[in-house]
Amino acid sequence: MTDRRTAAPLLAFGLLVLGTILGLAGTDLVLPAVPSLPETLGGSQAMAQLVLAAFVAGGCIGLLAFGELGARIDQRNLLAISLAAYALVSFACMAAPSLSVLVGLRFLQGLTGSAAAVFAPGMIRAMFSEEKAVGALGFMASIESLIPALAPVLGVWLLLAFGWKSSFLALGILSLGVAALVAMLRHRLPAPPSTRAPGSYLRHVINPVFLRYALSQAFTLAGLLIFVFGAPAMITKGLGGDLGDFIIMQVTGIAFFIAGSNFAGKLSARFEPEPMILFGSTMSAAGLAGILIYALLGGTAPLMLAALFVPVNLGLGFRGPPGFYRAVVAARGDDARGSALVLVAILSTTAAGTAIAAPFVTFGMVPLAAIGTAVSCASVLCLIALPKLRA
Repeated sequence: MTDRRTAAPLLAFGLLVLGTILGLAGTDLVLPAVPSLPETLGGSQAMAQLVLAAFVAGGCIGLLAFGELGARIDQRNLLAISLAAYALVSFACMAAPSLSVLVGLRFLQGLTGSAAAVFAPGMIRAMFSEEKAVGALGFMASIESLIPALAPVLGVWLLLAFGWKSSFLALGILSLGVAALVAMLRHRLPAPPSTRAPGSYLRHVINPVFLRYALSQAFTLAGLLIFVFGAPAMITKGLGGDLGDFIIMQVTGIAFFIAGSNFAGKLSARFEPEPMILFGSTMSAAGLAGILIYALLGGTAPLMLAALFVPVNLGLGFRGPPGFYRAVVAARGDDARGSALVLVAILSTTAAGTAIAAPFVTFGMVPLAAIGTAVSCASVLCLIALPKLRA
């Protein structure tokens, strides 16, 4: 039976997971409705794509804004307010009279929905020991990895059953419920030291120890995501496969990522975090390099691609939780700003790499694998060249 000492952090952790999931679902739950929006609200398909881009842009600004606010104001209050605002903007999206108005509201939705992702790592660090915190971050990451797979399925059902507004209604109701729970149970959430820590983003940008963990985290994850984002077009147009081949690759990869991230805490406690971070980063880079070598040798079999993609995901699972935890620690008490910068680094690196790869995704595996490998190898170089946390 769970005692009160265990139940309190588990309840707080559950609220943080729910808040983070709702922020992520703002893209994937709405995704299936995007192609049909011009028919309902007017506008073009190009503008409809801005419904997704505006949410991501708002999220990037929101990460930095909440990172700054979280260093000055009680993060528990900010989390409840942000979730309530996210709910209200979601309801407002349902009443959008045109596609251009919806794009503007989506920017606000992305902005208001990013607080949980910023505050969760610091709060988790305040609630648990290092081993348990790394395990909790790994468990959270494994749940988050399922959202891109499951949320679009739910989004399709909502779209077919109730129309395009239903996804926003679901986001609004769920966010309002979690906001109310956070407000009522705020005493169960810890107040991380960062709520009173002085500092600035510049302090972290010029700190080589922080950059070691932030950039290596961003480069490893971005290397994987760049390959994933280009894989559907690469498989169907460059290799003559179909989307079923992509689904096999993605499901296999997610399964091994979940396994790796859930074992990361115990492995880090046994072998120490630093070797695990380097090992996982090297494994992920080696996996992408293996795909590149296979492509250069003329390989095109989608099932072989799925097999070679396994170490890319497993390596990220091993290094992701301890790497993110160490980045937060390297922020020296300024958890909110540190977490925000790590997340912005991930998003910006992924966006830049995806844009560079976009013209070449139909040319087969070589260009996409080469770009993913280069980005992922940069993670290993950061770990080798930049100083680590002192024991």
